[in-house]
Amino acid sequence: MFELIYPEDLAPLLPRPNVNAPGDTVRSESAGGEFLPVIEPNGMVIGRGGRSWCHSGAKPLHPVVHLHVIDRYGRLWLQKRPMSKDIQPGKWDTAVGGHVDYGESVIEALYRETSEELGLRDFNPIWLCAYEFESEVEREMVCVYAAVGSFRLKPDPDEVDEIRGWEMETIDENLGKSLFTPNFEGEFVKMRSTLLSLL
Repeated sequence: MFELIYPEDLAPLLPRPNVNAPGDTVRSESAGGEFLPVIEPNGMVIGRGGRSWCHSGAKPLHPVVHLHVIDRYGRLWLQKRPMSKDIQPGKWDTAVGGHVDYGESVIEALYRETSEELGLRDFNPIWLCAYEFESEVEREMVCVYAAVGSFRLKPDPDEVDEIRGWEMETIDENLGKSLFTPNFEGEFVKMRSTLLSLL
């Protein structure tokens, strides 16, 4: 399982102030926003950055959690991202996906995000893997879990447009058609047989 290793003292705010970005500017960009842990690939936390900076193209590595929800009929539940999202709006994605906040463990973030997005609190997460994912705007350490069972999902309309169970074959048929997020597509192709083995 992937763990974060926090320093004893508060990690430095990133990016560090310089001539082009004095300290007040760096701090004001993060004021009122969430701070994300900036990490090394081994989980060592080396700093904290505002969400906007982490998504600005600077691409500091930061951790996220994904939860694949599979029901007893073998359907994979996916969420449709709201159009208000700044990344991949309107596309279908993993049932739960979100950032680890600075100071949280990966498992704490998983339970928080699952509760916020789907209203689901009572589940037993199964650890699957961690991998690096890079897009045009960010670089993430994706910590992947699954939950299998019959769950009552109550999505928050501010977080999720729609939630639906998909047959694996239907997902297969729609790969590469811009229906899903690129991150989901890559992860699904890698994890499909592993997800089926959990049934």
